Amino acid sequence: MRFLIAVFLTARVGFGPHLFAQELQSNPAVQENAGMDDSEYGQAPSSPGPEASAGPQDPSQSKTSSGSSATTDRNAAKVDSPHPKVDPDDSVQQTKRILWIIPNYRSVSANTYLPPQSFKEKFWLATQDSFDYSSFIYEGMLAGVSMAGKSEPSFGQGASGYGNYFAHTFADGTIENYMVEAVVPTLTKEDPRYYTLGKGGFFKRTGYAVSRLLITRKDSGDSTFNLSEFVGAGAASGISNSYYSADTNVWVKTYQRWLSQMVQDAASNIAKEFWPDINHALFRNKF
Repeated sequence: MRFLIAVFLTARVGFGPHLFAQELQSNPAVQENAGMDDSEYGQAPSSPGPEASAGPQDPSQSKTSSGSSATTDRNAAKVDSPHPKVDPDDSVQQTKRILWIIPNYRSVSANTYLPPQSFKEKFWLATQDSFDYSSFIYEGMLAGVSMAGKSEPSFGQGASGYGNYFAHTFADGTIENYMVEAVVPTLTKEDPRYYTLGKGGFFKRTGYAVSRLLITRKDSGDSTFNLSEFVGAGAASGISNSYYSADTNVWVKTYQRWLSQMVQDAASNIAKEFWPDINHALFRNKF
């Protein structure tokens, strides 16, 4: 019995201060009493620190507040999070060429905004379109069609006749490119590039592509009447009269060349509008 009492007293003496300290931390009443007891024993009560003055924190309350804070942070992250990025595999972008052959330097991908071009940049754009290797193939095909239709009987037939057709056709296209893409846009401060719509149905996008013959962008970004196309193509057709025979009606030939250039540009715009979708759907952006 004495052994048990001795063990009890030892445990009481050894663990008593530790248990009392825990009780002080968890029970405010005990803390107040402890302060009074200290004064009774001639010791000044300890002044409460900043944490103590704020009052005890309930663990459950702390957990709840931290949980609500985390929830608030997550909600704020959702509100402030940026728009989801488009997967490059799902995007439809313009490429420098169509089917590795046709130059596509003037095309701008949908939802893309570029700074205005200088005269040097516009001049280089027209140069790329005019002297690309595919331009010789394209103008050669047009020359063959013109020779088959005998649009200029004075050129004759055969190899020499085809050479005449090719030289004149190539000159027509080159002059038109420089007038429409460089000279007139610089004077009128217009943007000669084609900005892809990229959304909507077939008829809407086709109408948009054709309407770019009438409407274009200024260097400032505003929409304006496309003087570059009308004046540029018309001026190129007028210049071409200097190297065509005067045996035929000049005004008729000028009008025909002007209309031909406009039709070709409209078809080119339609091809540029739908090329990114075709490339993505059929070729998986391999071009």
